[in-house]
Amino acid sequence: MPHAIDIILCTCPDQDTAEKISRLLVTNKMAACVNILPGITSIYTWNGQIESAQEQLLMIKAHKDNYQAIETTIVSHHPYDLPEIIAVPVERGLPEYLHWIASCHSLK
Repeated sequence: MPHAIDIILCTCPDQDTAEKISRLLVTNKMAACVNILPGITSIYTWNGQIESAQEQLLMIKAHKDNYQAIETTIVSHHPYDLPEIIAVPVERGLPEYLHWIASCHSLK
């Protein structure tokens, strides 16, 4: 049976912000797990300029029903004016692992 799981990507400016948001999401059962990938370099266009920043990438694993709560939490605790929040649906994975993610969500 397929599970409705998303991986939500979000960049953060520093480790403290990444950990704060990650802990909020897991503690409040919005996400089963959040991986923090440190030391990524982002190159992007902002206000007509090419910018570069060192960031932390959050890889949030959650039931799709929790997306709106996750988005709201990130926006309210993130220092960026426009935080990156991108949800990617999971099409396949180890069934037991996907079941575990699905079992952790708070909106059953």
